[in-house]
Amino acid sequence: MPDFQNWISEHQLRFEEVLKHLLASADLAPQQLHAAMRYSVLDGGKRVRPLLAFAAGELAGADVSRVNIAAAAVEFIHAYSLVHDDMPCMDDDVLRRGKATCHVEFDEATALLVGDALQSLAFQLLSENCLCDDATRQLQMVKLLAVASGSRGMAGGQAIDLESVGKHLTLTELEHMHIHKTGALIRAAILLGAHCGNLSQVQLDKLDRYGKCIGLAFQVVDDVLDSEADTVTLGKTAGKDAKKEKPTYVTLMGVSDAKKMARELHQEALQSLAECGGKTHRLNELADFIVMRKF
Repeated sequence: MPDFQNWISEHQLRFEEVLKHLLASADLAPQQLHAAMRYSVLDGGKRVRPLLAFAAGELAGADVSRVNIAAAAVEFIHAYSLVHDDMPCMDDDVLRRGKATCHVEFDEATALLVGDALQSLAFQLLSENCLCDDATRQLQMVKLLAVASGSRGMAGGQAIDLESVGKHLTLTELEHMHIHKTGALIRAAILLGAHCGNLSQVQLDKLDRYGKCIGLAFQVVDDVLDSEADTVTLGKTAGKDAKKEKPTYVTLMGVSDAKKMARELHQEALQSLAECGGKTHRLNELADFIVMRKF
């Protein structure tokens, strides 16, 4: 069995080829849109959500070819959200994953269409491929990603984020925002990977709890890094949340308590895995990876 770093590298390299294959060629009309889609998805990011899907799939004994599709659907939703978040009407950023944001490299209209097309492609993949042996369960998978992406998930969380600029949120309000904005898609990635195999409902519930804790921890760590790391390290503009007066875990509770909260969420996630049973070692390692990155 490869060690964790080798496991990550192998999956990242293999999954990059999966993404290249699933995205339309830049030579295919409309060429600029397809080129911009490939630019926004490929050659960047740690692929945390796909890695979580693969780890959950391993726990569930899933065929990796099925998890490839589920993981790609989640990654396309994630990439579309980043493209739209960076646009002038949202966060207005010029740097993402160490390179110019989509609307800067191409133009705003193309960036808008990139997000639209990537979202459509995600659901096309979930509907045209056999991801599990039960058609009803596969339909539930489509719904799971739809809810995680929409007004009761990621998009809703982003709306709350925009409404909260310059306001003082309570911890409960901040958690509510990030359970939707960041956490929903992380939880979906884990459950979609698991649904490609076979787990009991009790195990799925434990995985969902793990995903909720890790999703929140991911955002807490992001807030800490935004306040402590530089732009080169982050691959995106550092300190932008503070400049825009966005409520974060750091502005609410300070760096020290934010780090403490991340560690507590980490431990709660590991406890959920312990109660889940089975081969959870990769999910354990990913929890460590998410919480301890540059911490």
